[in-house]
Amino acid sequence: MKNIIIIGARGYEAKYGGWETFVTNLLKNYNDKDVNFHVVELTNNKKEDYTVIKKGGVNCLETYAPNNGSAMMFIYALRGLRQVNKYIKDNNLENVFVYVLGCRMGPFYPFLIHPLKKRGVKVYLNPDGLEWTRDKWNFIVKTYFKISERVMIKYSDKVICDSKAIKKYVDEKYKKYNKDTYFIAYGAYLDKEIVKTDSVKSLFKEYKIKENNYYLIVGRFVPENNYEIIIKEFMKSKVKRDLVIISNIENNPYYEVLKEKTHFDQDKRIKFVGSFYDAVGLVYIRNNAFSYLHGHSAGGTNPSLLEALATTNLNILFDVAYNKEVGEKATLYFNKKTGSLSKVLNKVDTFTKKDLNKYGKLAKERILKEYTWEYVVERYKEIFK
Repeated sequence: MKNIIIIGARGYEAKYGGWETFVTNLLKNYNDKDVNFHVVELTNNKKEDYTVIKKGGVNCLETYAPNNGSAMMFIYALRGLRQVNKYIKDNNLENVFVYVLGCRMGPFYPFLIHPLKKRGVKVYLNPDGLEWTRDKWNFIVKTYFKISERVMIKYSDKVICDSKAIKKYVDEKYKKYNKDTYFIAYGAYLDKEIVKTDSVKSLFKEYKIKENNYYLIVGRFVPENNYEIIIKEFMKSKVKRDLVIISNIENNPYYEVLKEKTHFDQDKRIKFVGSFYDAVGLVYIRNNAFSYLHGHSAGGTNPSLLEALATTNLNILFDVAYNKEVGEKATLYFNKKTGSLSKVLNKVDTFTKKDLNKYGKLAKERILKEYTWEYVVERYKEIFK
């Protein structure tokens, strides 16, 4: 029996971001009776520390970290890997692979994985999307992430990148380590049921949203997702449709900063609707958007982009290598230059249904070629042989 332990996501079947979406869908599609999956899960309740909960056949190892802002995930990663060591020993697990998501552990990593390697455990790493490039970090944190990336790549047995651009970066930057590096992206579903749920009806009524009459953004509310550029350019454009933004603006200081910079509250077309966790309803919202706007500039293959290609006909992406390798010719692009996005918006706002369907067909062909969960799972099965 093979044991695969995943650490780095907040948990299994959780309502968070890309890592959680990845873990949930990878494990649900794996379908191998000779594999036991174990996922390290974050808990802010100290009493739950080192308890194991069974969810859908997956062993979830609860790991405590205090809810103290940005330091929480760092503490969680370090404590989680220590607990993995204990968990393997306590349960006499054999034929073990530990898959680490993200580069948070830095100089502590070699010491934490040393006992694992002594037990014959294989440690694989997904470095994510160059964390040190994100705007939200200051110089000290960015420097730490750079060091952490180098150390963790050096001491891992294999490196799995979710973007071709990230793989190229690792191969070139860390050539001296002679690492086995692989490209395996995330996946998406093309056959989702389109249902207008009660929560969608309520949302559309509250914000006066009409089908095929809005541009859509779905993503974390952080500066590197280029909200400022998108909003300024949208306000400058001549489009009559709305801009619906689904994001975690609740108690987020960046919301007030952005309002001060753009004065978006003076444009009735721009509608921040907050977080929306109805997964079925979100498919309907994506499917009925006139166009999806994707401003992510950091990271690798983004799950929300794949969801958009699978469900929205017309997609407009920020022009960066990670996005272009996914969208190729199935999408349109904009950059940071003044007038770049507004020019695209003015052009596409006159698109006919035939134009939209043409791009929709190309987008779904991109998913079928490289980004179905079946394809992703088969690649992982090869890695864990």
